[in-house]
Amino acid sequence: MATPNLVNVTSVTPFLINGSVTTSQVDVINVPADKVYKINTIVIANIDGTNSADVTIKASTTDGANYYNIASGVAVPAKSTLVVIDKNSQLYLDETDLLRLTASANSDLEYTISGEILDDA
Repeated sequence: MATPNLVNVTSVTPFLINGSVTTSQVDVINVPADKVYKINTIVIANIDGTNSADVTIKASTTDGANYYNIASGVAVPAKSTLVVIDKNSQLYLDETDLLRLTASANSDLEYTISGEILDDA
C-alpha cells in the first residue's frame, strides 16, 4: 500500500453516490488501498415535509479506529438542503480512510456525494 502521488496521477474517475441517512452509523465511503478520493460535494436533503432532522458526518484516517466530526448534529430543516462541502471546501480521503453518516431520524435525510477517484498506478 502506498498513497498515490498526486503529481503522477494516471487516472481520474468521477463518482457520485447517494442514499438514505439512517440512525445507524454507516460508512458510505471506504477508500481502497492505493487510491485517493477527492470529495467535491456533500449535499444532505431533508425529504420530510414537516420535521427537521440532524445529520452527523465523520471521517476516520485510522481505518475506523477513531472518527472525527466534519459536521456534528447539524439541523436540516424540513424540505431543505444542506451543502456541507462544495467546490470551495473540498476534502481528500487517503487510502483506508472512511466517511460515515448518521441521522437523528430514519429515512428523513438523503445524501449525495460527488468527487473523483485518483490513482497513480
